[in-house]
Amino acid sequence: MARTPMALQDSSGGAGAGSTPTRSRCVTETVNGSHHFTINGYSLAKGMGVGKYIASDSFTVGGYQWAIYFYPDGKNAEDNSLYVSVFIALASEGTDVRALFELTLLDQSTKAKHKVHSHFDRSLESGPYTLKYRGSMWGYKRFFRRAVLETSDFLKNDTLAITCTVGVVVSSTQGPKLYSIPLPEPDLGTHFGSLLDSGEGADVTFEVDGEIYQAHKLVLAARSPVFKAQLYGPMRDRNAGKIKIEDIEAPVFKAMLHFIYRDSLPDTHELTGSSSSASTLMAQHLLAAADRYGLDRLRLLCESKLCEDVSTDTVATTLALAEQHHASQLKAVCLKYAAANLAAVMHSDGFEYLKDSCPSLQSELLRTVAGVDEDVGTGIRNRSVWGQHSDGTDANGRRVRQRT
Repeated sequence: MARTPMALQDSSGGAGAGSTPTRSRCVTETVNGSHHFTINGYSLAKGMGVGKYIASDSFTVGGYQWAIYFYPDGKNAEDNSLYVSVFIALASEGTDVRALFELTLLDQSTKAKHKVHSHFDRSLESGPYTLKYRGSMWGYKRFFRRAVLETSDFLKNDTLAITCTVGVVVSSTQGPKLYSIPLPEPDLGTHFGSLLDSGEGADVTFEVDGEIYQAHKLVLAARSPVFKAQLYGPMRDRNAGKIKIEDIEAPVFKAMLHFIYRDSLPDTHELTGSSSSASTLMAQHLLAAADRYGLDRLRLLCESKLCEDVSTDTVATTLALAEQHHASQLKAVCLKYAAANLAAVMHSDGFEYLKDSCPSLQSELLRTVAGVDEDVGTGIRNRSVWGQHSDGTDANGRRVRQRT
């Protein structure tokens, strides 16, 4: 996020001769962030009714949640659907939030003649706009005449694209910093990674799929409770200078060692090639290895990676994997995705595997489906559903501040 500063400085001095004045300054600036909102199927959205909107997903700027509201039939009944309306809404709790806004309707031709409404880089007579509470909005009831919009370069392949920038005004008082020394980035992982690469001082050897890897017992024990028990516990093999690892492929074990020493994921493309499916498969195997060796942070990194790749083709197998290896956050994501796309998921190749490998998940999936249906019935399935609120109110039915 960018910051645009304005500074006010004050000073005060003592009454005695030779006294040194102390100084401080108040810095008022904007914390800026943008969100790109694509509306596919514009022609299907028409006719939903005046005052009803399509909402973007919420996005965070300056510690507050925001959302873009697009009204295909306009916000005002008196305009007789001649205009489309666009507003930016405060979507989280907040009181008297001051902000600048910019709305851009993107020209999708090569001309790039975008329609821009902006408060940035120009003087404002009364300063930034103030949003009083959650649900308060700023925007344009007559953002664009609908007949002109539908024959323009802004609409292409029945799709509109809107970019919104929000600049939240924040202030802070700063005292003097007499001395300042820039700090370098943490390099512990770099040094331990070099130790792994060189093999210097290694005191344990692993054989994995015919490949040999040297490592250091103390490092492994410090990072993994399983390695600690295996190498230093009461049941350890005192003569085991070489350990054979079963059921883990060599590239997966190498990636796990990389994490243990460097606390980061390796470049999986170097290990598996450029295929995204191979990268996903590596993350799946690495998740299983992380669970086996008690590497909780590695498991979470793998959960995050697999969450990005969830689709109707992968969600069933990923859900089974999450259940088997205690990946609770990934499991929750998969259940919600599968419930929302149940018909397509049931026809995927992985669904039969899910039924056979994790039959207990069927009841959890049904409960999740019931929860999704309940949300749909109350109109709160997610932030992107078509809003049902009448003109001039927020999600709680309160009147909101509007600007045209």
